[in-house]
Formats: sequence, C-alpha cells, structure tokens
Amino acid sequence: MQRAWLIPAGLSLIFLAFSAYAAVVGGPTGFWTEHIRNYWGNQIWFDLLLAVGIGWFLIVPQAKEAGMRLLPWLLFVLVTGSIGFLAMLARLLYLRENAVNPRK
Repeated sequence: MQRAWLIPAGLSLIFLAFSAYAAVVGGPTGFWTEHIRNYWGNQIWFDLLLAVGIGWFLIVPQAKEAGMRLLPWLLFVLVTGSIGFLAMLARLLYLRENAVNPRK
C-alpha cells in the first residue's frame, strides 16, 4: 500500500495534539495520578508497558534492517508511549516504501 506511513504518522500527530491538550488542562503529570489511583489504573499501566514491550520486540528486526537507529527511537517511545511508537512505525513504513520505490 503506497503512502501507508501516513496513517500512523497522522494518528501520532492527532494523539500528540490530544495529549498536549490533556497536559495543559490536567497538568503534565496528570497521567501519574491515574496510574496509581487504584488497581484498574495499575492494570492499565502494566497493559501499556506489556504492549510496548511486545511492539518493540516485533519492530526491532525490521527497524534494524531499514537502518534505523534504535536508541533514539527507544528513548522517544519510552518518553511518549504510543505517540513515539506510531511515529517510529510511520518512519519504518516510509523507509520501506522508499527502498522499494525510490524517488527520482
């Protein structure tokens, strides 16, 4: 699918905008209160960590093959969560698309 990278890139930008709004309204550390409030908050936190771990395990071989530097992406994902992961996926898809169909 051509330009498939636009989907995760767009989702990353939308989620970044929503997260920025949440940080302005609820404060930059508002997420922490939600994660430690009760067992459901803890469950959501662990679920997110496990999902990032699974995603990282699956994306790393393809990212290495595409020549992506992993440490900056890992730091970005750890700091921003899904925002960074969607951006990383968009970059990977972009690199793969351009490796197959290089622009002139």
